[in-house]
Amino acid sequence: MLKKLFWVRSRKLLLLLIDIACFAVIAGLYLAATYLVDSSLTYQTSEYFLNSLILLMCILVSRIAFGVYFNIWRYTNTTSLFKLILADALGGIFAMLFSKVAGLYRGIWLFVTVAALNVLLTLSSRFCYRLLYKRINRGSEEEKRGNRISVAIVGAGQIGSMLANELFYSRSSNYKPLFFIDNDASKAGSRVSGLKVYPETEATLELIREQGIGEIFIALTGMDNEKAANLYHFYNRTSCKIKIYDTPLRDVGSDGTTRRTLREFQIEDLLFRKALNVTDNTARDFYAGKTVLVTGGGGSIGSELCRQIASCGPKRLIILDIYENNAYEIQQELIRNYGDKLDLKVVIASVRDRARIEAVFAEFRPELVFHAAAHKHVPLMEANGCEAIKNNVFGTNNTADMAEKYGAKKFILISTDKAVNPTNIMGASKRMCEMVVQCRGDSQTAFAAVRFGNVLGSNGSVIPLFRKQIERGGPVTITDRRIIRYFMTIPEASQLVMQAGAMAKKGELFVLDMGNPVLIYDLAVNMIRLSGLRPNEDIEIREIGLRPGEKLYEELLIKTENLDKTDNNMIFVERDRPLSRAEIREKLDLLEAVVSRTRGEVNSPAVKAAMQEAVPTFRDPEEINRHAAESEEMKLCKR
Repeated sequence: MLKKLFWVRSRKLLLLLIDIACFAVIAGLYLAATYLVDSSLTYQTSEYFLNSLILLMCILVSRIAFGVYFNIWRYTNTTSLFKLILADALGGIFAMLFSKVAGLYRGIWLFVTVAALNVLLTLSSRFCYRLLYKRINRGSEEEKRGNRISVAIVGAGQIGSMLANELFYSRSSNYKPLFFIDNDASKAGSRVSGLKVYPETEATLELIREQGIGEIFIALTGMDNEKAANLYHFYNRTSCKIKIYDTPLRDVGSDGTTRRTLREFQIEDLLFRKALNVTDNTARDFYAGKTVLVTGGGGSIGSELCRQIASCGPKRLIILDIYENNAYEIQQELIRNYGDKLDLKVVIASVRDRARIEAVFAEFRPELVFHAAAHKHVPLMEANGCEAIKNNVFGTNNTADMAEKYGAKKFILISTDKAVNPTNIMGASKRMCEMVVQCRGDSQTAFAAVRFGNVLGSNGSVIPLFRKQIERGGPVTITDRRIIRYFMTIPEASQLVMQAGAMAKKGELFVLDMGNPVLIYDLAVNMIRLSGLRPNEDIEIREIGLRPGEKLYEELLIKTENLDKTDNNMIFVERDRPLSRAEIREKLDLLEAVVSRTRGEVNSPAVKAAMQEAVPTFRDPEEINRHAAESEEMKLCKR
């Protein structure tokens, strides 16, 4: 890392010295030419040198201001060249103005001529640098032919050209680009960076096979998930490995710039939905300077929330979790990233322990609370219903009570689409959590809940399970070929919660437009293909039957007749009549009684019966699954 940083700084210093040398050559030539034309100069040589020095300083300052020395000149483009020319033009103007103020100005020709010739010589030096770099890093023809993997680049634009040059001339490259592919018919048959451009057709797929292409690189700008998925499925027919050349979300250079890198296709690229990206700076600024508590802060959603909040500059961030390993991992990550700049506290505690939670609120007095602590695994909670009630329902009630008692400004509950007409104890417990939060509309604390679907890659989710099964050689197990689910990424989920936290006023139930559902069978097929294997040939996909409490589809969150819009067109507020505190207290008493009564049993049917009484929308999964084919959700799913 230090070596790389030293090289970057040395390169910038070298360019600066070259530019000074170029200017000195031009200034010297101009002075010599002036002597040849008229040996009796119209003004003193000393004034000429002072004006030249003023011009040099103004040009260099202007170039630095325009970021000229931050460009990587072997990848130079029209914008970089225009910036250089514009910087020198403005530098010349400022030099003339400064010269007039200093009383040294003797005419425009010195500034115009020297500045113009200096630009030409500087540009020539840049092109010479590019040619020299390519020659030095060209490598032997034998190496290119024998040792490198042949690749085709999709996208014959500026990004594709930049990638081709990097692959072809870098000694460290293991790839040899053979040709471009582009869907712009006007480019077909032309050459970019010395490589021929072919149209995106079936014939080109055959050419890929004939030429022995090993990998295909997609180098396009403005590519959404649907386009990425379409490209993947089109080129996947060649059996080549497919990669994307793009900018990772968090890959930011030390100079504030982002850099494109080659990466493998990920399952997120194939979900046929545009990722939510909350870019509302007002929402992010809301968290600056505030004390924020995240319960379940070591979990998948909780830890990402901590990352997002930490980036907003909070006064203090408190991570609360019962599992010390997860809490330790996110603690160490944030310490590495922020050091002393972040006031970070980690508390090991259970939200079920009311006295412990009160002690945390009494000591830290959080202004904002994100409640992500919960049991979420459907089959496990179906077999351990009392634990879902104690952790999810009572834990939420304990934390909400303390938020009110100690004057928190906002309390945001993390909920799930499984709370909509639940068919299992986990979903019903989360619906009960929503009701516990919504009944507090008379509180000085603003309570709200956020609902979203399944989170890709979270602990216990289907993606890690499929990945492990594929690594073991299969089979990949699905409960039913018809089952569908809504998906979002962990960053999406956390950004939604952050946005909702800034919007929340009193008792809102926020929901996200999650696009179309995904068939789990198709998800398994795509993951196997992404691993370079063939579904049901190399890896078997096996149905094992629906699990207790599981339904074929989750309810569609966005039903416009029940929703109000927000400023974010991806986020809505559901119209849901809250129950009174007294009504919620009766339900809590009912659940407390059944937990106490069945304390000596591992899994009592009375727990499920009590939950069905407390949550009237709790339904039998068989009832839902019988009519699944006629549901709007199943019809939305695309095969």
